This record gives sequence, C-alpha cells and structure tokens, in this order.
Amino acid sequence: MFRPRRLRSNKIIRNMIAETAVNKDALVYPMFVVEGEGVKEEIGAMPGQFRFSIDELVKEVSGFESIGLKSVLLFGIPDHKDDMASAAYDKNGIVQRAVRELKKNFPNLYVITDVCLCEYMSHGHCGIVKGKDVDNDSSLKLLAKTAVSHAAAGADMVAPSDMMDGRVAAIREALDNAGYTNTPIMSYSAKFASAFYGPFRDAADSAPHFGDRKSYQMDVRNSREALHEVALDLEEGADIVMVKPGLAFLDILSKAAEISDVPLAVYNVSGEYSMVKAAAKMGYINEDAIIFETLTAFARAGANVIITYHAKEALERGIV
Repeated sequence: MFRPRRLRSNKIIRNMIAETAVNKDALVYPMFVVEGEGVKEEIGAMPGQFRFSIDELVKEVSGFESIGLKSVLLFGIPDHKDDMASAAYDKNGIVQRAVRELKKNFPNLYVITDVCLCEYMSHGHCGIVKGKDVDNDSSLKLLAKTAVSHAAAGADMVAPSDMMDGRVAAIREALDNAGYTNTPIMSYSAKFASAFYGPFRDAADSAPHFGDRKSYQMDVRNSREALHEVALDLEEGADIVMVKPGLAFLDILSKAAEISDVPLAVYNVSGEYSMVKAAAKMGYINEDAIIFETLTAFARAGANVIITYHAKEALERGIV
C-alpha cells in the first residue's frame, strides 16, 4: 500500500517537498496618505493600519528595507473633493507629493499608485456622474490624466481600479504619448462589487453618497464574465492583471492564471484582513498560521503578486 504519510513525518521532509512557497518579494503593502503634518491615525475598522501624513509616511517606510518589504501601493485621501476629481490629477496632489518624497528618500522602493477617482469625487463614485449614472467614456480622460500625473511624479507602476471599460487602453496611450512608455499598468481586471471592501471605504473615505458600484464593478456571481474582463485587459496592454477580492474568489484567480500570459496579482482586501484581526483578538484563531495559509492559498492559486495589509507583519514576524 502506498502511504502518503511517509512524506509528512517531520518538518524537514515536509519543507523539502512543499509545492508552494510565498515569494517575499511578491508582497505589496497598501498604505493611505493624507494631508497635514504629524498625522498617524489608526483606522478603526483595520487595527494596525494607519492614515499617514507624508512626513509620517516617510518615517514608517524608513523601516521597510530592514524587514525586506520592497513595494507599496499608495492611496490618497485629499482635503478637497469636487465633481471632476480635480485633486486626483493635480501635480501637487497628495499622492503626487507623496510619491516624490518617497522616491527622493527611498529610490529603491517600488511605488505603485492606485488610479481611481472615488476618493477625489464629491459623490464618491469612480467616474464622472451624469444624472444618476457614472459615464464611462468621459471618465477615461480623467483616469488617464491621473495616471500620467502619477508617472510624472515618479511612480514606478500605476494601477487603475475604477472598472471603466477601455481604461487600460486609454491609460496606455496617454502614458506613451507623455513619454512614459516604460511605466507598467497593473489593472484591477476582475474587481467584484464585494461586501469585503467595507473597512477600506472607512479608511479612504470613499463610500458612494448614493447608489452603489454594481453598475461598473463585477457581479460576484459571475465567473465567465471575470475571465472576459481579464482577456479584455490583456488585449488592451495590461502588464499585470488582478483579481479582487482574494479569498472568496480563489476560483477566479486560478482560472485567470490559466489564461493570462502576463503576471497575475491578487488583492487580499480590507474585509479579509479585518476578519482575521477580529478573530485573533478574541482568541479564536492562531493569527500567524492563518496569515501563512492565506498568503499560501494565493500563491497556490497562481498569484505572482500579493497585495496585502499583512505584508509588513508577515515579514517582521517571519511568517513567510
């Protein structure tokens, strides 16, 4: 009789034949930057995560090299919002200034910027609103302007998260025309209209003031449509495609890995993070073990890039 347990008898042999390992360099840490000075405000719904002013962001990032954290994803929270998201593409906007400061102080840090309009719109939607609808094509121009402004500030990569149709092609054309042909695009390709985003909307002050985002983010029930979205972004020139959220959509992640000829990213979102923190606080789970299993699941399903709020602690505590 063949006995698979023979190869599970101790840690050495288990590690020797392990099929999946989480690449530490694949971890990307999302961070929130706000106006002001001396601001390090913990996010109530996301214990251990903070809103940083630029000076405090620099202080926080100064410790990343020592733990091997090499990449961040920046989200900006402006003081001013309007119905054209003007702060999103202002060359002196919060993200643009944060990028310049990070690249000045940490030239080897890989800085990715989220490209969306929801944090900057007075109504909280991801594009220009006409009547009660988010207008796709007019929003593309603002998204492209935003991406170019981030690249001009020194961003290493831009990541459009808006889910407007055609935005990858519009951003690629705008970047190329502005001379940023080497700036890659990581597209939120299959981004579902998920309940797992709740804590993030508190963190980024980005909840829509009316309606919801189901007219442009994906229906959580759809799998074939998700793969179609991935295929469209590949056709438009995305350098990396993404599935978001992660844990409840591992099937989508695995299927996307099969069809994508570019690297695949996954976003381990705020609700997933906060549930782990809440359960750990109550003593219901072994937090480090859960983090390890979560990150391993993403890698096993085919993710090359893992965006996670656990990135810093996973590296600090040697979880991966």
